[in-house]
Amino acid sequence: MASITVSAQRPPPNPLRPLNILHDLPQVADLIELCFSSTIDDEGQSYLDQMRRASRDNEFLRWAGRVVDTTSMPLSGFVWDVDGRIIGNASLVYQNFGSRKIAMIANVATHPDYRRRGIGRALTESAMNHARRKGARELWLHVRDDNPTAIRIYEELGFRERGRRTTYYSRPGAPAASLLGHASAAQSSRQRLAVVQPRNRDWPAQRAWLYRTHPTELSWYSHWDWEKLSPDLWNWIYRTFVEFNTRQWAALRGGKLAATVSWIPTMHAANMLWIGTEPNGDAEALQAALEAARFELSHYRRLTVEHPAGEMTQAIESAGFEAYRTLLWMRAGATS
Repeated sequence: MASITVSAQRPPPNPLRPLNILHDLPQVADLIELCFSSTIDDEGQSYLDQMRRASRDNEFLRWAGRVVDTTSMPLSGFVWDVDGRIIGNASLVYQNFGSRKIAMIANVATHPDYRRRGIGRALTESAMNHARRKGARELWLHVRDDNPTAIRIYEELGFRERGRRTTYYSRPGAPAASLLGHASAAQSSRQRLAVVQPRNRDWPAQRAWLYRTHPTELSWYSHWDWEKLSPDLWNWIYRTFVEFNTRQWAALRGGKLAATVSWIPTMHAANMLWIGTEPNGDAEALQAALEAARFELSHYRRLTVEHPAGEMTQAIESAGFEAYRTLLWMRAGATS
């Protein structure tokens, strides 16, 4: 009886695999830079540079191998590998915020030549499953509001929108000419409008506004702590001797608080201004407070404002800022 010889062919390797921090970081950085070149800001570019330097630092790599699930750098995640070339990526960054273990899925990117093949979705699903096995109780990601395809995929995977926030950058040049004199005690040319230091009696309103515009649910990624601005003695001592650079501006309309702007420089947000207003508040008052802040902080090449999308847009732009991007913050739970 004649036999038929069938050659045994090895099945193709699975292109989806875990990130290898010893070898993959430079390619991942290159892929992220390619896919997001039009929207990478200075902070993002610095992050990519850190990834490339880290890939050449043996001491760092030994350390990172032990703390891969706790460091804030994207050292955990999944890649799509085609013959040694990384054409897809999904990073995982873990944070413990109080009793909450949170996993941030970031840098979901697919090379332009390989899009619309389900690669981004497969990478995201793998990252979600891995984070849940690691005990994450919440999964978060953000996506630009002008990317409906990605938004639809994330919704199908169980993510729901929890916030929509616009980032603004100050335009080069001096503040608008409507502000007269030194900003910290200036009288605006607008009727009955003054920009002054916040008054102790206005703290309850300012506090409520800050918690509304920067909700606690999202505070894990920016680590804002508005209680440090409280006028009580302990916080005054803290601001005086620890965060002595903190500055604030309050716009008063007829003696009543109308808007606040706070500058709390940190290592991660040295140029960020935080706005406190009502949802449809006094636009002129907010503009005046922002102009005052720009006047005092004019030595910064660029100042940044992050605010709920669609709120007080005209006031922010009239104060010399322009919208850079709007991100949807989306959350999924611990179970599918």
